[in-house]
Amino acid sequence: MDNALVAEDLSRSYGDTAALDGVSLAVERGEVFALIGPNGAGKTTLVRALTGTTTPDAGEVSVFGAPLGALDENRISLLPQAFSPPERLTGRELLAYYAGLYDESRPVEDVLSEVGMADEADAWYETLSGGQQRRICVGSALVNDPDLLFLDEPTTGIDPAGRRDLWALIGDLADGGTTVLLTTHNMAEAEALADRVGLLADGRLVEVGSPDSLVATHGGESRLVVETDAGPDALAGSGYRVSATRGELTIHGIDPEGIATAVRALERAGVEYESLAWTQPTLEDVYLELADERAPEEPATVGGAQ
Repeated sequence: MDNALVAEDLSRSYGDTAALDGVSLAVERGEVFALIGPNGAGKTTLVRALTGTTTPDAGEVSVFGAPLGALDENRISLLPQAFSPPERLTGRELLAYYAGLYDESRPVEDVLSEVGMADEADAWYETLSGGQQRRICVGSALVNDPDLLFLDEPTTGIDPAGRRDLWALIGDLADGGTTVLLTTHNMAEAEALADRVGLLADGRLVEVGSPDSLVATHGGESRLVVETDAGPDALAGSGYRVSATRGELTIHGIDPEGIATAVRALERAGVEYESLAWTQPTLEDVYLELADERAPEEPATVGGAQ
């Protein structure tokens, strides 16, 4: 296995809070690895430890087989979640400035084109929309043509069309050999981009795997969601496992071939409905399942609500 990044037993505490608690992971060359997890799980601290902007209390990091401190800075790039470049510069001037920090850099015009900002390149940064600003920020992380790219919430504030453009760009970078580690709260983003996903919770790496394998193991079953006022007892004796919320009836464990049979069961039971929607489990279901398992239990209340 040809790893671009290896972390071994990383720990980092802030006072009594363990932001990282023995995290180990390996990311292969050319892989897109997505970190997901609740706010406060330690994702940003882990990215900082992996890039050398935070020193862990314990553990080691190596990049392309060398200690992090010995790495050629031209080979790595980081776009932090909070990034505020000078606002009274244009997008072109900003990318030229960041390109000038490296001994070798990519042509600014090429980067502007890649992030979809060629037409707005001469507008001041402060006049750009939030999504356009984020595109310029992504561009700033690409000017040195990194071999290893860290993106902390890269598509925050970007409209759906722009988000898909950046997804395509990240995919092209990976296809060209760039290793990408990103954090995201967008499960569709992780599912679309990542070769593997790691769920971080309470400073620990709870689970790692491909999106498909995680969904198969932890995502639960496919289901048929029925928009109706009927309750779960409407299908009593049918053999289906049913749950109900206000305005919806969910029939669990329905594969595509079983939809017609389930519809006939609804008709026999006299259930009137507005619509039907068959859904498969997704990475969001995995996230909710695993994050819920890690959530601390609420203390029991004795003697009624307080």
